[in-house]
Amino acid sequence: MKKLLGPLAIIVVILVIVGIMFVPSYNKFVNLEEDVDKSYAQVENQLQRRLDLIPNLVSTVKGYASHEKDVIADISNARAKLSSASGPEEQAAADTELSNALGRLLVVVENYPDLKANQNFAQLMDELAGTENRIGVARMDYNNVVSDYNRQTKRFPGKLVASIFGFDEKEYFKADTAANEAPKVDFGDDND
Repeated sequence: MKKLLGPLAIIVVILVIVGIMFVPSYNKFVNLEEDVDKSYAQVENQLQRRLDLIPNLVSTVKGYASHEKDVIADISNARAKLSSASGPEEQAAADTELSNALGRLLVVVENYPDLKANQNFAQLMDELAGTENRIGVARMDYNNVVSDYNRQTKRFPGKLVASIFGFDEKEYFKADTAANEAPKVDFGDDND
């Protein structure tokens, strides 16, 4: 019996040491993963806020610029893509497309001084600008949390814990490659 007690004590000590090493690391992963999810939900919340504002903006513009159907259709299509996008990469691409369509809308608005003076339109544009700022901050916060999480998955003992318990690296919210290019705007024939 005494011969078994020595090896059993060593096994218990090893298990305690492993537990002391892994439990805090596992709990940190759980906390970081929850932070990533919460931060991503905030990005989605701000994107939804923008999606909710756009129909009001489009309907206000429609009354003034009924012949600008292409721009309005582009916004509606881009809005639909963003609302059905899943994951940071797909949402970033759809978001870039929507931002480009909104940029073209702003150029159209310049041709309608009465629309620019419309109080409802001005208020919607202010809300949209504020939302754009919130989206930028939410993306930055999300990427910061993802950075912390991914760093933990690459360091020891986190790398070991991540591989054992299935904590995979998270995807950053990156701008679509098309975001590097300014949107092309057709100003029409301006008396060349």
